[in-house]
Amino acid sequence: MRVAVLSSGGKDSTYAIWWALMKGWDVSMIVTVRVDANDSMMFQIDGTAIAGAQAAASGIPWLPVLDSNEVGVDALENSLRPFVYGSKWPRSSIWSNDDAQQAKWPKNWTCKKPILARPTIPIQGIVTGALRSDYQRKRLDMMANRLGIHSFSPLWHMPSLMHMNNLVDAGFDVRFTSVSADGIDNTWLNRKLDHYALKDLLTLKSKYGINIDGEGGEFETTVLSSPWFDSLEWDIETNWNGQRGNVKILDVKNSGIK
Repeated sequence: MRVAVLSSGGKDSTYAIWWALMKGWDVSMIVTVRVDANDSMMFQIDGTAIAGAQAAASGIPWLPVLDSNEVGVDALENSLRPFVYGSKWPRSSIWSNDDAQQAKWPKNWTCKKPILARPTIPIQGIVTGALRSDYQRKRLDMMANRLGIHSFSPLWHMPSLMHMNNLVDAGFDVRFTSVSADGIDNTWLNRKLDHYALKDLLTLKSKYGINIDGEGGEFETTVLSSPWFDSLEWDIETNWNGQRGNVKILDVKNSGIK
């Protein structure tokens, strides 16, 4: 199976990429939607350019897609259409030297540009890290149907504790990069997900009723290393307003460690 994987660089989508690779599938490209809007019901907004650095650290082509729509998938669908069966393959209009600029890649990052390799054979499906958002999965499934390809969501309704334990046990370096829930304070920013952090999340779930996988908007994550790409190093600054906060990525580079 030849697939494209949608990735924000967070825990769910990076795990979905690993799932596809473990199945022996050909991950032809990693696709990242960069939302140029104040909010999005479909895609993560902050820090998603790091998916390009992950792609660079794994040798998988990266396709950044700019989207100013807060609710739909039109830009994603139009960007994928040249890569499915039956297309006329207008690659020159998709891949160009200024892809990184179009995707608003931070100019000072060490990994500035997408992989130069281009997929040469059409994809047969898309893979996503959708967990519980019916809104998100329905629209992605309908998009795949219109494109005539398969849609896979390997994490769909996976129990929260199982999913978080799987990430830790498989060696994913998951960092908390945005927090906005009772009990999750600024000490969680850039904290690594490990069994101690997971124990603390379970305590917060008991006290405040949070979702330990962040599906209620409690937090967002970024992955700095995984079984499928070389480790990344980053320079960051943290922002905290007393109730919520986030990590701003200043620079990313490949550490060369897998």
